[in-house]
Amino acid sequence: MAASSNSSLSGSSVSSDPDDYQPPIWKSYLYQLQQEAPRPKRITCPQEMESRPKYYGREFHGMISREYADELLVGKEGAYLIRESQRQPGTHTLALSFGHQTLNYRLFYDGKHFVGEKRFESVHDLVTDALITLYIETKAAEYIAKMTTNPIYEHLGCTSLLKDKMVHRLSRGRTEPRRVTFQSDDRISSPVVRRSALKDTPEKLSSYEKIHNFKVHTFRGPHWCEYCANFMWGLIAQGVRCSDCGLNVHKQCSKLVPSDCQPDLRRIKKVYSCDLTTLVKAHNTTRPMVVDMCIREIELRGMKSEGLYRVSGFSEHIEDVRLAFDRDGEKADISGSAYADINIIAGALKLYLRDLPIPVITFDLYSKFIQAAKLPNAESRLEAIHEGLLQLPPAHYETLRYLMAHLKRVTTFEKYNLMNAENLGIVFGPTLMQPPEQNALTTLNDMRQQKLVVQLMIEHEDVLF
Repeated sequence: MAASSNSSLSGSSVSSDPDDYQPPIWKSYLYQLQQEAPRPKRITCPQEMESRPKYYGREFHGMISREYADELLVGKEGAYLIRESQRQPGTHTLALSFGHQTLNYRLFYDGKHFVGEKRFESVHDLVTDALITLYIETKAAEYIAKMTTNPIYEHLGCTSLLKDKMVHRLSRGRTEPRRVTFQSDDRISSPVVRRSALKDTPEKLSSYEKIHNFKVHTFRGPHWCEYCANFMWGLIAQGVRCSDCGLNVHKQCSKLVPSDCQPDLRRIKKVYSCDLTTLVKAHNTTRPMVVDMCIREIELRGMKSEGLYRVSGFSEHIEDVRLAFDRDGEKADISGSAYADINIIAGALKLYLRDLPIPVITFDLYSKFIQAAKLPNAESRLEAIHEGLLQLPPAHYETLRYLMAHLKRVTTFEKYNLMNAENLGIVFGPTLMQPPEQNALTTLNDMRQQKLVVQLMIEHEDVLF
């Protein structure tokens, strides 16, 4: 088919004003190719096969040779049959006529039919999808290789083609970038303070980046890729969808989409166990609501509570708080009238931090912080921890900064609550830091360093953040 049959984006205009948004013209070439793809033609066996598995129909021909299968299929584009292998009895082969040759695939069944990653309810659906894929990839191999070179996504500059208004609304709530620098403190006589105050420090942005959470998706009816504007071909699993914002793209295009996911609140099913950056992006907040609300409640009525964060509240009541946040979000009632024991609120905060799919100190930075704690020189330890903090995702950094400032205030009430920085480090070390491999021996060996990292962040909170 001539390339001139493609639709073009040249006629679409993109305005920066969401109210003037005009959808792009979808490219029709691949859709037209799918319509032209050969249709499946089942070659039925003339006699009933006693050895036929119950999940196959009359397309099963028993144990016939490859050569005989070729004879049955020759000259019949899209024709198919199933045969039992002569070399490996008990295994089955799908023989498919395409491109004037017979293609043979090992066929499997585990409740659904498959030859690769895709699972199908019927052999007919499997063959239909295979013929579409083979036809398009044969006819348009060069086109597919180049279809990401001029994406509409770059022209639109938004997470999803139909979400301009939401992004415009959310962007108004973003705070300006701020620069993180060391603040000198007469109480801390470490050279790290003096030297760090003189050097430039990278900026931490509060307009958080977030990668898309793409998952393979089956689209009902025709769908076009929101990155390259090309049709997503096939019968099932035609592409991927971001489960947080709903962006639909080809699997190969998903690797090129920027980290600009803007989660849709309708897709966020819960607060606990939700990715930290996803949650704050969805709610357009600086930190997770659980952290803000629990800390506010604790500082209101719990700073003098003996064993704060060390003493456990009733697990049933902590679970009630979790359910309240998941159900009601920022409207959850965690006041003293609902939960008189402040240890329940402290326990709910620790549970939230512990249940994050990616810990506050992320998996990829875990070893950096552990190695920093092992440094013998106190100044070098602080500098290494500070460098690690600057590499945290912005939402994680801001949450950690806010939490450490709170824990620093907790230590000022040590006379009453008996919780100093070391005790809080013991409690929060394993909560904020978890090794990438969930290995009990690794966790046990690293407990001293986990405690020390948190202890130092509390003691030097005003220097490190």
